Amino acid sequence: MLWHAADKDGEWPYYGCLLDGFEELGYTSGKIELIHRFPNEKPELFQSMAAELVALAPDVLVGVGGAAPYVKKATSTIPMVFMYVADPIGAKLVDSIRHPGGNATGLTNFGLELLGKRLEYLKEINPQLIKAAMMVNPTNPISNFYIEQSNAAGPKLGLTCKPYNVGTLDDLQPAFDAMVGDGTQAVLFNAESLFFVGRKKIAELALARKLPCCGYVKEVLEAGLLISYGADQRLIARRTAYFVDRILKGERPADMPVEQPTGFQLCINLNTAKALGLTISPTLLAQADEVIE
Repeated sequence: MLWHAADKDGEWPYYGCLLDGFEELGYTSGKIELIHRFPNEKPELFQSMAAELVALAPDVLVGVGGAAPYVKKATSTIPMVFMYVADPIGAKLVDSIRHPGGNATGLTNFGLELLGKRLEYLKEINPQLIKAAMMVNPTNPISNFYIEQSNAAGPKLGLTCKPYNVGTLDDLQPAFDAMVGDGTQAVLFNAESLFFVGRKKIAELALARKLPCCGYVKEVLEAGLLISYGADQRLIARRTAYFVDRILKGERPADMPVEQPTGFQLCINLNTAKALGLTISPTLLAQADEVIE
């Protein structure tokens, strides 16, 4: 299993959810050997650790988020399962969602309506919003897709959404400073392993600059963001074990359709709203799946 953070604590709670998934399927200690590698968001380690895992000749490989393309590049024969990949076709992991066609299949965490809904919620919180910012990782090919989606969704809401490149955690503060200089009124980011690792720093920077911030999952919201909207990634982690189980029982990734999320969660952090001096309407609160008070 190739993760993206520095250790299992950096992958929590998803690391634990994945282990829970295996246990639920009867893979107790001694029935399966799980070998983990943690590249700490360093491209050279993603590449070397993927090669290292392939050299071990495991029965199945698992690539998490941005690690998945490195695993796929390292082997075209060993079966692999990916999770948290927003665009598996664009990442060249599969030929199609229904018919993956190669040695990889897995679970995506993206829906076309997500980005527009995140902007919509930010607009509902601040009807005067006309300038939003979106952090993107320029090293991730799907960032171009996110930019296209924001360019399409923004005008429908009467706003612009400018992309800001953040390729490393050190880029976060300069990006936020640039946002403030440009008169940004709110910021959002989509599913990206780098931003998950940097979620606490993102929350601190946004709060210090009085910028409402929307993330993609509850676990980043809990770091101090205002809202999040996205798939249940704990469930996706548990479901990944199910995909591995099917392969171990003889199914071929080429014939296993990629699983897409069927529902999304809106979470609101009222502590952050209070710190930002914002009032969340009862209507929006009623829509929320979870409210942190």
